Amino acid sequence: MTKPPLLSGKKIVKAFEKIGYYRVSRKGSHIKIRNDTLQITLIIPDHKEVDRWTLRGIIGDAELTVDEFVSLLK
Repeated sequence: MTKPPLLSGKKIVKAFEKIGYYRVSRKGSHIKIRNDTLQITLIIPDHKEVDRWTLRGIIGDAELTVDEFVSLLK
């Protein structure tokens, strides 16, 4: 089982934008992104460092594996 990397919220959003997600809104320190094709909405905390378990949950909600997500960072 691969550990998700420690990333900022902005880097996480940029990675998801590569596969069709776009920013919907922002409320406080959270960014809402959406993919209309998959009909999935994700809430990303805009922190300097997002907890690994939080990121793992977001990746799971996006129906990706950690390895697939890590490949988006390149």
